[in-house]
Formats: sequence, C-alpha cells, structure tokens
Amino acid sequence: MKVLVVEDDLKLERFLVKALTEEGYVVDGCRSGQDAVAQASGIAYSLIILDWMLPDLDGVSVCRQIRRSGCTVPILMLTARAEIGERVIGLDAGADDYLTKPFALDELLARVRAAIRRGGVEQRTLRVGSLAIDLMEHVVHVAGVKLDVTPREYSLLVLFTRNAGRVITRAEILSQVWQTLRDPGSNVIEVNIRNLREKLGPAAPQLETVRGSGYRLCLIEEQA
Repeated sequence: MKVLVVEDDLKLERFLVKALTEEGYVVDGCRSGQDAVAQASGIAYSLIILDWMLPDLDGVSVCRQIRRSGCTVPILMLTARAEIGERVIGLDAGADDYLTKPFALDELLARVRAAIRRGGVEQRTLRVGSLAIDLMEHVVHVAGVKLDVTPREYSLLVLFTRNAGRVITRAEILSQVWQTLRDPGSNVIEVNIRNLREKLGPAAPQLETVRGSGYRLCLIEEQA
C-alpha cells in the first residue's frame, strides 16, 4: 500500500515515513500543500496523512482541492488544533479522520489501518506461491505457518512480494526499507536477507540473489 505523508516539520515527516515503512507501507513524503495536490492527482495512494499547517496551502485547502478533483483517497488530518469547531472544518473539507498532536504512534498506525480498510482501495493479502502476507494484520505465513519476522524483515518481504519476478536493486532496498539513498557499505542488507531465508523455510528458494544486480522473489512458476 502506498501512503503520502504531507508534513512541513522535517523531523516529524522523517519519523512518520520511517515508522510507516517499517510497517510495510511504501511511503512518499512532501512538505508543501501544492506538492501534495500535485502528487495526489498523479499517483494512486491508499492513504494521505495531511498536516493542517503547511507553508503555502493549509491542509483544509489541500483537502478541498483533492476532493474537487474527484479523488476519493482516504485522508487522515494531523493538527495541533483541538477545538471541536476546527475538527468540523477539517472533516467538512473532505478529511476522513482527524488526529490531534501530540499523538501516540500506536494510535496513528491503528487509524491508518482503519482508514485503509474503510477505503477498500487495495487487496488485504499478498500471495506468491506458499508465501502469504496479511497487509492489515502485518502477519506473514508460509504454507499456513505463521513466521516471527522483525519489522525490517516484514518491510523487505512486502517489497519483494509486491515486485515478485523483478530484480530489486540494493539502492531500491536502501531507499524503500532503510529510507536512505546512501549505501552504508556494510552487510546490513545481506544479514537481513540471510535471516529471512532461514525463517522462510520451504519458500526460501524463491528469494534469489541475482549476482551483481540485487535480489528477486521468484514467481512460483519460475522455480525449477
């Protein structure tokens, strides 16, 4: 599932992008209302997390413009404004939910899951061969057996499963899972891949190393 985070506080934006990525979402971030409107019109998001206070267009105006364009993507608005009247304005502008700052991360993630469920914009389960990922509950099964995976391993599996059959480069993995464009030069990816293979059991052969290129989760029919 793809989520857009619109937040002009760089520290908070990075925190939200990291937290959502670790939950298995593919996340874009932007820090202005105009950019948010442009991205929402050109990219199919499962959810937009929208700050009220932005440097150009405020969140309410962004919400109204997105709705006027015919876009029905769920919108979760974040704001320091706690007054009931302000909440009504945001909801009337087209927001689907409202969360007041400061907020608990667990509550935010629960509201994200609920908004996406209500929106019904994407399938609940990803499947490749015997591997199944429940995107709502963040649970991984292989041949019906639940795996105990870390948040990072879960994010890797979602990335590979969504792109099954395609080689995922090291740069893509670092960008999507570690939220960095700089290669640390360590073996952090290799360690996580090795741990995943140990946990995948009978599905481990599906996760291939493509020497010099990256990694690929094979479609079941590709296996020898």
